[in-house]
Amino acid sequence: MSTRKTTIDHFAIDVETGLRTTPKFLSSKYFYNTEGDRLFQKIMAMPEYYLTNAEEEILFEQADDIRIAFGNQPLDIIELGAGDGSKTKFLLKNLVDNNVDVRYIPSDISSNILAELQSNFAKEIPKLKVITLAGDYFKSLVKLPDSANRKRVLLFLGANIGNLEKKHAVEFIGELKEFLNPGDSMMIGFDLKKDPQTILDAYNDSSGITAAFNINLLSRINVELDADFNIDQFSHWERYNPETGAARSYLVSRKKQKVTIGAIEQTFEFEAWETIRMELSQKYSIKDISELAENAGYKLTEQFIDGRGYFVDALFEIPT
Repeated sequence: MSTRKTTIDHFAIDVETGLRTTPKFLSSKYFYNTEGDRLFQKIMAMPEYYLTNAEEEILFEQADDIRIAFGNQPLDIIELGAGDGSKTKFLLKNLVDNNVDVRYIPSDISSNILAELQSNFAKEIPKLKVITLAGDYFKSLVKLPDSANRKRVLLFLGANIGNLEKKHAVEFIGELKEFLNPGDSMMIGFDLKKDPQTILDAYNDSSGITAAFNINLLSRINVELDADFNIDQFSHWERYNPETGAARSYLVSRKKQKVTIGAIEQTFEFEAWETIRMELSQKYSIKDISELAENAGYKLTEQFIDGRGYFVDALFEIPT
């Protein structure tokens, strides 16, 4: 079976599972086809989307401190959900410029974005060895090169940890320990709790880019799974709960309708104003982060925070 056929099969199974569940949901990991990648690049450039600038500030202005925290030894920097690596390059350039023996191993579900990353890094940091891994997180990690006599530092940046419910975040980073040794580290980007309106604006921009990003998943299902979603009959909706720290995005059916997905020969009914859960973006307090590290069996060793207090890259270590 070809890799593409396998990918489509998994996509179809996940879509069917989500649309058969009550309430309906679609996995945000499927946002990133070619059009999804393009739209997300536009989201990251929006003035309302503070997350990118906040983390870029940390990785650029505090690169020396982060390098020192990693330790003076050969490093394998493994990044989950690397995207185009535009933020991480500041840190990687600092490591290379300071003669650290480093290999960069970016993993992403999108092979398109990894190809772009590798091309750009070859021009911008030509001395850096880059080994790309396409696929889901754990399927990529089993293909990691041998790291004998090298420290592994796993990067999970961009507040991607926020796509998981808190209990699942504990389970997820706990499972990642399988790929790390005592003394290895993981640096995780967390979006901090802040003014609720600032958070809402970041996920519900007035230009409609985030809405298009969410709705693009329906277009992808139409193309790749032979479905007949009428995308004009779905609206994007965002809400934020400052008590729990959960920002959630939905698509809302504007009328009672049926959608057929030819690839699985199934029809799904939508009531008027019925929702599809699309994405969770969990926000954290400093206390939440400390509890997460402890509950997953890590030691929280460093926290690098941007100037506005919007974002933190927290360094977790496997206890020796």
